[in-house]
Amino acid sequence: MSTTPDPVSHARRLDAGALKVLAHPLRSRLLTALRRGGPATATELAAALGTNSGATSYHLRTLESVGLVSDTGEGEGKRRLWRAATESHGWSTSDFTGDEDAQAALNWLVRDYARALGSQFERWLDVEAEWPVAWRDAAGMSDWLMVLTAEQAEEFSAELGRLVERYRRAGQGHPDAQRLALYTVLFPMDTGGDRRR
Repeated sequence: MSTTPDPVSHARRLDAGALKVLAHPLRSRLLTALRRGGPATATELAAALGTNSGATSYHLRTLESVGLVSDTGEGEGKRRLWRAATESHGWSTSDFTGDEDAQAALNWLVRDYARALGSQFERWLDVEAEWPVAWRDAAGMSDWLMVLTAEQAEEFSAELGRLVERYRRAGQGHPDAQRLALYTVLFPMDTGGDRRR
């Protein structure tokens, strides 16, 4: 039997169990840290996130139980080396219809991601002036107003996903390439209107 770990898969669709596990402040941060920084031990993660290694180990094992992180098999002794099991994850809200706990977990997780986006973008704005003009022109934010049906909005999101997939690794190996964050948020503007339609 090979001890070589399976390669990290690109994306994972969260089920209710994984969602409920991930909707936790430290677990969410641990998964993000492993995706951004690569494999790390519980001790290294605890130092980076300002917590203790005991709590970090416990929460890593909890994430492992639902397949969100895995042991690389490359640690020494009791020092396990952890990695993210996927590069990203997503979900369909309809998967959690009727499961109040999953819906509450999803509400927390999405709001946590919204807060993280604001914080990360502000960090970029703090240092943007120090970057070359080409990168300052390439980065930024945009907003558009669209008039679509729910079906058209799903089609749009799927097409945008295909475009992202096309460019996801386009700069791999190029000395001038940078890792970029792209967030998409699509939501109805007229939230006070008739939602039964």
